[in-house]
Amino acid sequence: MWVQCDHEMVCIRGAFRACGVCCLCRKHLKEVSSSRSNVAAGFMWSLDCDLSRTSELLSGMGVSVLKKDKLDDENTLQDVLGSSPCSHKRQKVKERDSKERDFVIVRRPRLLRDSVASWDTLPDELLLAIFAYLPLSDLIRVSVVCKRWHCLSFDESLWQTLDLAGKILLPGVVGQLLPAGVTVFRCPRSSISSPLFKTSKPLKLQCMDLSNCTISVTSLQSILSLCEKLQNLSLEGLVLSDDIIKNIAQNPSLVRLNLSGCSGFAVEPLELMLSSCSMLDELNLSWCNFTDTHVKAAVNHVTSKVTQLNLSGYRQKLQMQDVQTLVERCPLLVHLDLSDSVMLNHECFQYFHKLSCLQHLCLSRCYQISPADLVELGGIPTLKTLQVFGIVTDGSLEVLKESLPDIKINCSYFTSIARPTVGRKRSHEIWGIKCKLALRNFSGV
Repeated sequence: MWVQCDHEMVCIRGAFRACGVCCLCRKHLKEVSSSRSNVAAGFMWSLDCDLSRTSELLSGMGVSVLKKDKLDDENTLQDVLGSSPCSHKRQKVKERDSKERDFVIVRRPRLLRDSVASWDTLPDELLLAIFAYLPLSDLIRVSVVCKRWHCLSFDESLWQTLDLAGKILLPGVVGQLLPAGVTVFRCPRSSISSPLFKTSKPLKLQCMDLSNCTISVTSLQSILSLCEKLQNLSLEGLVLSDDIIKNIAQNPSLVRLNLSGCSGFAVEPLELMLSSCSMLDELNLSWCNFTDTHVKAAVNHVTSKVTQLNLSGYRQKLQMQDVQTLVERCPLLVHLDLSDSVMLNHECFQYFHKLSCLQHLCLSRCYQISPADLVELGGIPTLKTLQVFGIVTDGSLEVLKESLPDIKINCSYFTSIARPTVGRKRSHEIWGIKCKLALRNFSGV
């Protein structure tokens, strides 16, 4: 059956199941005939009836009576139907009494769902993305929150690069962090206690700088014994052993090796290492505690693929014959440093002319070479820089620069061959790779 109010037509069929509006209509409705209803038209209904009868009607339907307010404070049927998203749906009501057909339209409260987000509901991928923004100290703190966060905080995607330079590392720290998936480890000038590895699985380290660290031979060997994928390694200033040199030889993909100032190993392990590491491109063996035999072994076993070589600091131990052997063995040399080799003279220049790729040459403190002899080096067409500190005075330096205008002379105090950082540069980079995880403002871990 259809009834019409002053503004809308409403279907009164069935109960108030589909009801979505909260209002009490006091308008007089006029019955309109319907093809689905055989009730005669012409009745005038008034909804200003006794509230007690309305209460009975609503109680039977399971609907509570709304408190009657002033008409101005209520939503009329037209207003509610116009604002309701489902106003096009006709409201179905159920006829309860043939004599008194009173009804109200009620909005039923919607069920409120708990929409509060929880850390436990976040997927692992999202938590890892959040953890990636944490500094090292905070990442270690969240690892003790719960078992799940502990596993996620040590996911290898978060530990690709690690910088612990200049820190005091307590026993077990290195043994816990390196197996987390570290591939780049920067730790120069640190005090490293026993690593205490809990696993014998090989590490994923590819770049490691332990230059000038305070570390025992045993602890250093325990780290290098688990390394098989090293590409860049710097152990400058450390005391090594034969076993450590053999561990280095287990890394055939080694490209840069800095053993400047190292000591403690024999000739045979040195020969094994140089023969095994055939991919070496940069090699720094300067100022090691070498004997004449060590120097001969280095010259005769260095790979022919090396392009940057530093054999400075061997004074009387490096002979002219060694230079000839070296040049013949390594024709691809681009950067050669033979500083502090007092046995060299201008006769070695003939060998330098054979190096078709030579760009940087260091002959500082080679006192048997006179400033006048250096002019001959201008015949090397590829030569760009020449370091001759100690054999050229300030006055002769200006003359030499005029004689060699295309060559930069004494432009660099420090060698860059195989070193992770050059000069006094302070950064979190080694070999051009920036370490993201760095421990700052802490003296110990």
